[in-house]
Amino acid sequence: MSDVVLISRRTFLALGAGAAGSLVLGCRITPRDAATGTAPVFVPNAFLAVDGEGAVTVWVPEAEMGQGVLTALGVLVADEMEADWEKVRVEQAPVDPERFGKMSTGGSTSVREGWEPLRRAGATAREMLLTAAAARLGVDRSQLAARRGRVIHEASGRSVGYGELAEAAAALPLPAEVALKKPGELRLIGKPIPRVDTPAKVDGSAAFSIDVRRDGMLHAVIARCPVFGGTLKAYEDRAALAVLGVRKVVRVPTGIAVLADSTWAAIRGREALEIAWDRGEAAAWDDARIARYLNERAPAKGVEARSEGPTVAGAADGATRIERRYSVPFLAHAPMETLNAVADVRPGRCEIWVGSQSPTRLQAEAAKRLGLDVARVTVHQMFLGGGFGRRAWPDFGLEAVEVSRAAGAPVKLTWTREDDMRHDLYRPASLHLMGAAVDPTSRRVLAWRHRLVAPSILEQLWPGSIGDRLDEMAVSGAKDLPYAIPGIHVDYVMANTPVPVMWWRSVYASQNAFANEAFLDEIAALLRKDPVEIRLELLKGSPRLRKTVEMAAEGIGWGRSLPPGHGLGIACHASFGSFVAHAAEVAVAKGTVRVLRVVAAVDCGPVVNPDTIAAQMDSAVVYGLSAALRGRISIRGGAVVEGSWADYEPLRYAEMPVVETRIVSSEESIGGIGEPGLPPIAPAVVNAIFAATGKRVRSLPISGHDGFKAWEA
Repeated sequence: MSDVVLISRRTFLALGAGAAGSLVLGCRITPRDAATGTAPVFVPNAFLAVDGEGAVTVWVPEAEMGQGVLTALGVLVADEMEADWEKVRVEQAPVDPERFGKMSTGGSTSVREGWEPLRRAGATAREMLLTAAAARLGVDRSQLAARRGRVIHEASGRSVGYGELAEAAAALPLPAEVALKKPGELRLIGKPIPRVDTPAKVDGSAAFSIDVRRDGMLHAVIARCPVFGGTLKAYEDRAALAVLGVRKVVRVPTGIAVLADSTWAAIRGREALEIAWDRGEAAAWDDARIARYLNERAPAKGVEARSEGPTVAGAADGATRIERRYSVPFLAHAPMETLNAVADVRPGRCEIWVGSQSPTRLQAEAAKRLGLDVARVTVHQMFLGGGFGRRAWPDFGLEAVEVSRAAGAPVKLTWTREDDMRHDLYRPASLHLMGAAVDPTSRRVLAWRHRLVAPSILEQLWPGSIGDRLDEMAVSGAKDLPYAIPGIHVDYVMANTPVPVMWWRSVYASQNAFANEAFLDEIAALLRKDPVEIRLELLKGSPRLRKTVEMAAEGIGWGRSLPPGHGLGIACHASFGSFVAHAAEVAVAKGTVRVLRVVAAVDCGPVVNPDTIAAQMDSAVVYGLSAALRGRISIRGGAVVEGSWADYEPLRYAEMPVVETRIVSSEESIGGIGEPGLPPIAPAVVNAIFAATGKRVRSLPISGHDGFKAWEA
């Protein structure tokens, strides 16, 4: 057995460059147990192990929700370790805050945070194995090289496998320093490596929480008040209990849970409940009131986010001023796998099976509710069928815990599609007041103004956390406008409503990029400048973003002749450490908009897997275009109207444009990839619509705006 000393992931990640001697964990291995035949294992840190056969296990703390993180982080370790990829097993790490610290997946941080520390972990293992091999072969350490799971002495032709060296390596002290491979020495990083989770997802063996079965398990659904913030007054459950298969009806903090032998029986039982709700004050809110409220808040004094140079009002005499308003609606996350979790609460312990973006938060909150030590709550991390930020909040897992506690049995709680749509935590709606002063003679932009009026995600999740201060998250992508304009002024007006809000793929960047890039196109038209030309001029101080604009424009064939009704549009945005430009070609006929082609250019720094980047760009286009064309959550009587794919319709397969991803070769700082691909798609498309029709789209979704509708196959 191994005597392993572990440190937290937070500490591990915080140590960073130059801390190789302290970031890797000490470990000693006792001799093989003759009775059990236990093989010695080299476990130099919390993230990897080598067994006696030379097989390498890499544990990944981040959640795999389709973004390819198991493969990417496994590759970081394996490449620096010089492991044989065919003998590497990448596994979802156990939910263990003592071992991995706060486990959270979001903000496109997985590869960014792991890029150097995980490589150092692999490099440290490699160096310890080389040192062990030098002693075994009786040669100088400098004469050895590691190659695909073996240490080679080229002069004599001798070699020894990692498995044979595991026990000796485990007894060595940690090296004070390790050198990472130079770019030209990387063997796996930067190559198109097939994803490790694909086979299981193809053959059906991949385990999601919806697949979990426990002895004695009941299936549950919850009746929740349809109005935000509404509460239960009374209910009658006799008809529900008469439904075949229904076993129990219990009250829980979020409503009434119906437990049955199957999910379908639970749903039928829920339909039979007679419920009286106190709908509360939110029942007076609808789309019209929300729009009115945002407009009423717009003149309020905003919290300054950026203020430099001349203002729009104070620009030089002779300047032309332009003002526009842009708006976006609430949006649902709508992951393909609806929210669900399995919980088994017993005296003194709790087990949860869940696909969570923040499993340690769920673990801590469950322990607090149950009055248990965190160590008594076991969370089993499963595959996620989509997250987009929604699964970062622990509410649905905690609901399963509450239902299991009330029922006294293991419970699988399932949200139906309607539950998922109508009880989501939504992407905030927002209003953008844009202004600019331009010099028509020199055709220069003199000043820029952006006032963002929107709910604060942070303030609504944690009341008092923002107060009257600036919500830095809300102004991301607006405050850091990359354009070289002499005067830039950005402020924020908080406008919270009863609609619960939450992080959504790319968070506020999805809104702020739309306003920025659509408005810049209007400025270009006023100045009689080409949309690509004006961006390249204003991005001279942002070479990475400028390069993506050049690549996207070249890829789409900017400036070429187009058939009648066709248009090209471009937009760019920097977020989550990466730089992205989209160029879109659209065709508009009798008001019907069809997006034909998108060229996505991205600079995310060093590339781990180009196939993953292309897949993420495709995904961002699908998700962002679905929202731009027809995504909207409507509020009526304080409740969500939409309930399924029929009225919250994603892009269909036949509607998908051809997407070409172009990757900038870069050794600059590494960025994220899951979220940065989304913000430019909406403005690129509305700018293309203007090029095709001469009509501006200033509010989303496009369908229903000025007679436009999305093309349907």
